[in-house]
Amino acid sequence: METRGRARWNWVLFVSSNELSALCGTWKHRENMPYSEQTVQSVRPWSDKTFSFTLSRPQDFAFENGEFVTLGLKREGKLVARAYSIVSTADHDHLEFLSIHVPDGPLTSQLAHIRPGDSVWVNSKATGTLTLNHVQPGRTLYMLATGTGLAPFMSLIRDPELYARYESVVLVHSVRTVAELAYRDEIEALDNAQLYYVPTVTREPFPTPERGGDLFLSGVLSQRLGLPAPDPEEDRVMICGNPAMTRELTRHLKNSGWTLTNHRGIGNFTTEVAFVVHHE
Repeated sequence: METRGRARWNWVLFVSSNELSALCGTWKHRENMPYSEQTVQSVRPWSDKTFSFTLSRPQDFAFENGEFVTLGLKREGKLVARAYSIVSTADHDHLEFLSIHVPDGPLTSQLAHIRPGDSVWVNSKATGTLTLNHVQPGRTLYMLATGTGLAPFMSLIRDPELYARYESVVLVHSVRTVAELAYRDEIEALDNAQLYYVPTVTREPFPTPERGGDLFLSGVLSQRLGLPAPDPEEDRVMICGNPAMTRELTRHLKNSGWTLTNHRGIGNFTTEVAFVVHHE
């Protein structure tokens, strides 16, 4: 089941219901925001619905691990932009992203066809609430992701500072098919005894068929890993992915005495959603 191995606030991005699951961090697109043209360096398909890609990094582009930025393609002179969490770490000379392919999505239907040498426009400002500065240090950090919500956590688990702040880190990635377990080989190859990786697949045969959120809510997750039951005094939680999962977990945590990070202060759990559904 497992393999060991500055506060800013997010805006609202209006997206189609189909593209909702493609995004984690959210940002309302403004035409007057500065974008720079960057070059696609590589594209890697994971499944028929998911792919990752790398871009050249804009000069002086700064971000914290776990943040997101808006990306766009120009079509008929108009920039179509969406928010994407950054997979790469802040010390890399490129930017890496994980995306879903929505056939009728205004951006992803086009982004799925990019090739090395193509242009993608990148906003100059990154932001987000899934950084190490948005949750208190503690004993165990639970990172609960579905689908492409894995992206910010990939950036974080590549950061040595993460393991200085927590005794244990549990990364749970829930997807529908095995092929959607992006970066699985890299995660399982990490030689870090503090990291517990728990992939789950819900629609194909797999050793762990449960949804990650259900495993956490039931207490089964910590039991199987041999860890103490999650405690708001000791442990921390980050959530990214399906909005329904995020709402369910947020409601449970609040009702169980956990404190959500917000403009009033840093709590013991944080999420990255401010979605407003817009049917195009």
